[in-house]
Amino acid sequence: MACWYGAKMRAPLGDFADVRTAPEALDLLPAPVADAVRAWSGPVPADHLVFVDSDPAVADTADFVAAHGSELLSASANCVVVVGKRAGETRLAACVVPSSARVDVNGTVRRHLGVRKASFAPHDVAVGESGMEYGGITPLGLPGGWPLLIDAAVTDLPYVLIGSGRRRGKLIVPGKALLQLPGAEAVEGLGR
Repeated sequence: MACWYGAKMRAPLGDFADVRTAPEALDLLPAPVADAVRAWSGPVPADHLVFVDSDPAVADTADFVAAHGSELLSASANCVVVVGKRAGETRLAACVVPSSARVDVNGTVRRHLGVRKASFAPHDVAVGESGMEYGGITPLGLPGGWPLLIDAAVTDLPYVLIGSGRRRGKLIVPGKALLQLPGAEAVEGLGR
């Protein structure tokens, strides 16, 4: 959880000038993410989800880590949208893996979704269907009915840095909190 020092909140990871709980940052989140924060329930309270504001120019993992702290590299995860196809039916899903790993789309994802072919969703589909900015897609606020596959290594992290739905800002959440999201399932070997 974020800590308060005097009047200033400090993130559990990294070095950030602007840190607030996600419920205090609803105006900085896209609508689907803000709605997910408002509706948050479960054993990890919403005020344990932390928003850190940042420059969109350093949104990519390597640049972000260089700007805000090297410890973020081992605690960062990426959320990518995948599309699976079988017998003319198309199915979208999201996958969350450590930022140092690649999603095993043609193996683990394909088998887990029960599809004949799986691939990364095209940019316009990922953005259009999620309601989020490319490069900032987060597992919070994804469309209902989407499977959310999370590499088990991510759920084991005390805190994980993920997108905020925009290229500006990130969320820092307890890894186990991701399992509270609709459709979430921990999957061994999702990232390689």
